[in-house]
Formats: sequence, structure tokens, C-alpha cells
Amino acid sequence: MDRPVETNPFFDKQPWALDIADVLGVLEVDSKHGLSSKQVRQRQQKFGPNQLRKHKKRGIVEILINQLKSIIIVLLATAALFAFWLGEYVDGWAIVAVIVINTVIGFFTELRAVRSMEALFKLGKVSTRVRRAGKIIEIDAEELVPGDVVIIEGGDIITADLRIIKQSKLQSDESALTGESLPVSKQGDAVAEDTVLAGRDNMLYKGTAVTRGSGEAVVVSTGLDTELGAISSLVEEADQEQTPLEERLDKLGYRLITITLIIALFVVGSGIWAGKELFLMVETGIALAVAAIPEGLPIVATIALAKGIRLMARKNALVNRLSSVETLGATGIICTDKTGTLTENKMTVTGFYLSGDRDISLSEHKMSDNSDLRLALEVGVLCNNASLYHQEKGGTGDPLEIALLEAAKKAGLVIDELPSKYPEIREEAFDADVKMMATWNKKKDGEYRVSVKGAPGAVLDVCSSVMVDGEVQPLQKKDREQWEELNLELGREGLRMLAFAVKTVDTIEGNPYEELTLIGLVALSDPPRSDVKPAIFRCQQAGIRVVMITGDQKATAESIAESVGIDLNNREAIHGRDLPDIAGLEMDSPETNEIYHTSVFSRVSPSQKLDLIELFQKKGQIVAMTGDGVNDAPALKKADIGIAMGQRGTQVAQEASDMVLLDDAFSTIVSAIEQGRVIFNNIRRFIYYLMSCNVSEVMVVAMATIIGTALPILPLQILFLNLVTDVFPALALGVGEGEAGIMQKSPRSPEQPILGRSEWIGIAGYAFIITLSVLGSLFIGMEYLLLSADKAVTLSFLTLAFAQLWHVFNMRSSDSGFWNNTITTNNYIWAALLLCTGLLFVAVYVPVISDVLKVTPPTVTGWGVVFIMSVIPLLVGQLWKGYGPDLEVLQK
Repeated sequence: MDRPVETNPFFDKQPWALDIADVLGVLEVDSKHGLSSKQVRQRQQKFGPNQLRKHKKRGIVEILINQLKSIIIVLLATAALFAFWLGEYVDGWAIVAVIVINTVIGFFTELRAVRSMEALFKLGKVSTRVRRAGKIIEIDAEELVPGDVVIIEGGDIITADLRIIKQSKLQSDESALTGESLPVSKQGDAVAEDTVLAGRDNMLYKGTAVTRGSGEAVVVSTGLDTELGAISSLVEEADQEQTPLEERLDKLGYRLITITLIIALFVVGSGIWAGKELFLMVETGIALAVAAIPEGLPIVATIALAKGIRLMARKNALVNRLSSVETLGATGIICTDKTGTLTENKMTVTGFYLSGDRDISLSEHKMSDNSDLRLALEVGVLCNNASLYHQEKGGTGDPLEIALLEAAKKAGLVIDELPSKYPEIREEAFDADVKMMATWNKKKDGEYRVSVKGAPGAVLDVCSSVMVDGEVQPLQKKDREQWEELNLELGREGLRMLAFAVKTVDTIEGNPYEELTLIGLVALSDPPRSDVKPAIFRCQQAGIRVVMITGDQKATAESIAESVGIDLNNREAIHGRDLPDIAGLEMDSPETNEIYHTSVFSRVSPSQKLDLIELFQKKGQIVAMTGDGVNDAPALKKADIGIAMGQRGTQVAQEASDMVLLDDAFSTIVSAIEQGRVIFNNIRRFIYYLMSCNVSEVMVVAMATIIGTALPILPLQILFLNLVTDVFPALALGVGEGEAGIMQKSPRSPEQPILGRSEWIGIAGYAFIITLSVLGSLFIGMEYLLLSADKAVTLSFLTLAFAQLWHVFNMRSSDSGFWNNTITTNNYIWAALLLCTGLLFVAVYVPVISDVLKVTPPTVTGWGVVFIMSVIPLLVGQLWKGYGPDLEVLQK
């Protein structure tokens, strides 16, 4: 629905209702020169930055209040009120202290995680190409001001409201504003002032995306004055959705709450039936509920995710969605482009191949002597949307087009004078389906030169003649075959090939792609990245297949694939024209299996990319897909992990992706997958640890109640351990560096739960051993050392505490060594153990705290019992890992 039309702050009449000359006049800008530096400064002061209202940061008070919403806090508060009601003031204040400590720990850990995530989102800034003071430069979109002349290409995100100056086949996706699902074609003529937004086809709006074509436009509104700004000021920010991992953790937590409350009610009822004190049993029940529920789960999960995402960002992988971290670890196939991902994306023209003189190296002498070479260089400059900076190096635009400009400059062509000599009248933008682009440039005699560049096969198909030493000659079948063979021969050497063609016409109407005269081929070199081959080898070790899907020709694709170590499975690359209708194939058909096991696909269309991804997914694979262009956006969304290029990627591709490679390097993908595996394993490891510790506390009290003995651990002692042995070691496990051989294992199944049957068996087993050790300690204290109940309970309390601390070493993988593993090499683990041990000694030897917790300092013999009994679960765990059967194998 359109909002009421408001007066633009710069115009008396709406810009879409004015001729473009009038719009430029009001804005006081020459479209061929752009704004001056002085005008930019003045307008930045007047209109401010081009941004919508920033998302409100989560404040300190909000984060603090979130800590008090926990069901844990509700249970503790209930216990405190109950204690005060019964006059147990020491216990009441002790529980209040536990609430404060729990809140403080949760507050600071969540605050750090939230601020880390907010800092990461600042890394993804949007840039825009503008013409200022006669130069085309790239600026931060926030610096745009009314009057800026913006250079537009397919794949750009529109960052302000724009009035079109000129365009070629320009289309935009305006669904975010109008709900129209199909791209809208654009033109430059004025429309009626009362035209609804969806009908203003001479405007481009902030937040929309250019899906095709190119052009230039002038900024008429920025920031909150844009259509998107007006809408954003009327709506509230939606609640953030939970990630699949968070949802699974919540489900786990609710199940535990239900089970624990049942157990707690049973313990309370049994104790009261046995004649134990009412308050003690109620307090014990509440403490059991608190102990069994791993309240550290969301905190530690957030910290683990935030740390992992920070590490990925440092390694040039910017993750857009938290859920992607979990998915990354299960990736089984990486579908990757060639240019810029496997190769350097540093295009260099290595030579021109013309009819009269094949294989021409660039030199000024050659150009002055060869009219065909000069014509080829001119086509490379005129049929081009890139620009060179005035400095020695650098440019803006497509690297291939920059390379053509640099080649022309190196050959001695004055590239700045050529557009004036042959002014561009019309452009036919590059089309991925046609694989060509064309420009009409006016000649002095009033005719027009049509310059065409594109894929050699596509250009050859529309050429009827060839240029030979400045003369146009018919293109014979034999000649065409020789050109095709030359193209294949050079492609096998890994060279990127382009064809140039021209024709002269007397009108700018008509089809540019017919009756063309072939000038020749140009070869460009784009060598493989040095880090790609080792990265692909790591993928193969990790059970991850690498599949190249490229728009380049077959010979070039195969050459690059072999050079970087992609396993071709003794199969040739499949050309896009030879791909059947994948959607119509049976999943177990020979054709499908042939496609599935092929590792290189060339000349593939955007729709075929979608079909390939869907095929791999139906085969049970988690698929990562790289892309950079607007045509890649559907495939990036379809893939389980869409990966956009940060340097050469279009903004549309980046918006559609789950992850952006800031360095466009394939090795960065592999590092991100490794980090995804590490994060998932860390989360599983600390959940495993928390659950086995918490279940052991429930078991200890439940079994003591069943056999009718004294409680081995008192309610406040449970709460103390819950803070000490749960939070700090779990945090340390959550930020571990990961196993050394994590990339030598196959990807986990995407259906695999956080805790499977083998993990639950392990949790029950460890909890049972810890329970026996604690009850054994209590029994030894009372029966053999003849200690009083308080002193015996001190032994069982300390045994449980240290057993849980030593239990952290049972979290190593079964295939790792005892002395050298991800636990023993984690400095955070040792720091947590040192801190927790110190806190336990404080609990025993500091009078006030020991009185509250009702513990007494053990004798040397007592400490010996504590040490021996607390080490038993560690020894059993290590023996099981060394000699016991593998639970994961058993469950299969």
C-alpha cells in the first residue's frame, strides 16, 4: 500500500513528475561531472548521513532483566521466601546471595556476547559507485547526499531513492516495497505526479535490488526521507527468531524441567514420609530442581557461538546468521565458482589473437602498425563499464573489464579520450543467458559503431564476417572451425577467453547480435590461488566434495580443476547444454548418479545451478554454494549455506547469503567449516558435561532418600556447586580450540541430535559412578571414620565437588591421548579448575561461608578419602575411553 505522497525536501514537485533535465537543475548537478567536494560537504551537513534509524542496541537494563526471567530464579526466589517465612534467615540470605551471583555471572557473559555480535554486524558495510568532481569513485552508502550521480549495474542494492538519468535493460526487484514478485522494467521519462509507487518506472528506491541491466541515476532522497525510511519509522522492529540450535536447547531444557520436577516431588514426598524436616525437604526439592536444570546452557552456547563467529570474522568469513554456524559443521559438498574463488581474480591480458597476426603481445609499436589490434583495444574500452583511477594502479568495476582498460593503456591508447571521440548512445547490458554485451557509439559521420564482447562461442555464432588486416571478409565454415579450435586450445591452458566483434549501423534500434564482424579473441590469465590446492586436499580428508560450477568454457574449467586438485572421478566436465532436465529425473537413475558424481560443470545457467543444488540435497547432502552475481542469488538462498564474495560480489548476492568471504578465498570457506565443526563439538561437549554433573546431583539425593540414609549434600551445598562446578568449567569447554584431527573426519549427519543415545548412556553411566563415589565417601566417613553427620556430609560434598571438576578430563575424545588432547591443552580449563578449587577451599576454611554451607574442615585422613573417592569417576572414565567399547558404534 502506498503511503500519502509527501513533498520531497529538495523539490516543489515530485522528482518522478519532472524531466530529468529539470531534476538535475533543481539539484544543481551536471550528470557528467557530479557534485563538487564543497557541495557534498554542505549537503552532508544539511541532510546528515544516509541511514535509517539504527537498530536499538540491547541496553544494560534489558540484559539484566533477562537474567531474572529464568525459571531458575523463580525457583530460588520461592525457596528464599519460604526460608524467611519459616524464620531460616541464614538460609534465606544465602539463597538470595546465590540469586545475585547467578545473575551477575549471566549478566556479564551475555553482555559480552551481545556486544561482540553487535560489533560483528558493523563489518558488513554497503558501498556505492558515484561520480564526483568528474571521477567515478566508490564510497560508503551512508555518505550519499541528494544530487549524487550513482553508477548502477545488475546486482547492486539501491541505497537511496534515485531518479533515473539513463539506463540499459534496467530492471529492479521492488517486492520489499510493493509486494510485486516480478522484476520491474525501468525507463527515464517523466510520469504523472499522482502515479502510485509501483508505477513510477523512472525511479529506483532504497532497499530494492537491481536484477538486470545498467545505468546512471541521481539521488533525490536519503535516509528517513526515502520511501523505505518512511515505512521504517512507522513499524517496530520484529523479534529476533531463534536459531535451530537455540530451539533444540530450549526443548532439552523444558524436558529436563518436567523430569526434574517429578523427581524433586518424589524426593520431597519420600523424605517427608520418612519423617525428615519439612523445610529441609522442600528446600532440597527446590535445590534439586535448580541443580538438575542446566541453566548455564544458553549462556555458554551464546559465548561459544559469539567466540566462533569472532574467530571466523578474523579469518575473513563474516557470518550473517547464527544458525549457519551449526549448519557449517555438517557441510558435505561445496559448490564453488572458479573466478576469484579458486583463482586470484587478478585478470591480466596475455595476448590478442587476430586473423592477420595470431598471438600479439602488447606494445605501442604493434598497435601503431596493426589496425585490427587498435580496433580490438577500442572495443575493449568502449564496451566496458569499469574505470581506472588516476593513480598508477587500481580501478573500479569488473576485474575482467579493468584488465581490458589496463591492456589498452599499456598499449598506448589514450582511454580517457575515446568516450569523447565515440560518445556512447545506447548500451545492451551483459545478459547471462546471451553471454554478450554491446554498446552503440556515435561516429563523426553520423553512423554508429556497435561494439560487442562476450563468450567466444556466443560471439562466433552471430558473426558473418571477419576482420583481416583492416578488411572485412566473409567468415567461412573452415575459418569458424579454426577459431573454435583455437578457443579450445587456449582454454585447455587455463586461459579465460573473450571474443570481440563490431558492425556499423545508421540507427540505434535493432538487434546488436546479428551480422557482426569478428575482430578476434583476447586471452586473459587468472592463475589459481596458491592456498586453494592445500584447502581442497583438507576438504577431501574431511569427507567434503568440492564441485566446480562455472560459467566459463569446459576446457578452461577442466584445466583449472586439475591444477587445484579437484577430484574429477575419471569424468569429463558436463557442459550446461548437455545437462538434462534434472527436476524430471528419478533420484536413483543412472543419469542422476552420473551427474551426482561429476565434479565440474561448465557454461551452467542460473536455473541449472538451482537444479544441481536440489539434486545434491535430495541425495542427503548439506550443500554450501559460492556466488557473486545477481543471478547467483536464488542459488545462494537455495543452498544450506550461501557464501557470497565480499570483494567482487554484488550486494544482491551478499544480501541473499548466509556468509560473506571478505577475501573471496576458498581456503576461508574451509576454515569456516572447521570452525563450525569445532563450535558444534564444543557445545555438545559442555552440554554432555553439564548434564552428567547435574544428573549426578539428582541421583545422589534420590538414592540417599530411597535407601534412607542422611542426605549426602545439603540444599545450599547443591546451589553452591551448581554455580562453581557448572558455570566455569562449562564456559572453558565452550571456548576450546577443537580436536587436532577434526578435519580428518566425515561430516556429521544433519539429522544427528545434540545428544544422541550414546551420549545419554554416557551421561547416565558417569552420573552413576559419581553417585557411588559420593555415597561411598559418606559411608566411609560415618562407618569407618566414625564422623558426625555434619562432618561426614562435608566429605561427600567435597567428593561430589572434586569428582565433577576432575570429570572435565573425561570430555576428551576417545581417539585422543590422555596427556595431549583438546582438554589438557585448553588453558581456560586449567584456569577454571584453579578458580573452582580455590572457591571450594574458601567454602571450607572461611568461617562465615562454611557456617552457611554447614561444612567443617576435614582432617588429613578426610582429605585423603575425598581425593581417592573423587578420582574414581575420572579413572573409570579414562579406562572406558581406552579399553571400553565405543558407544557410538554400539548404538549403530
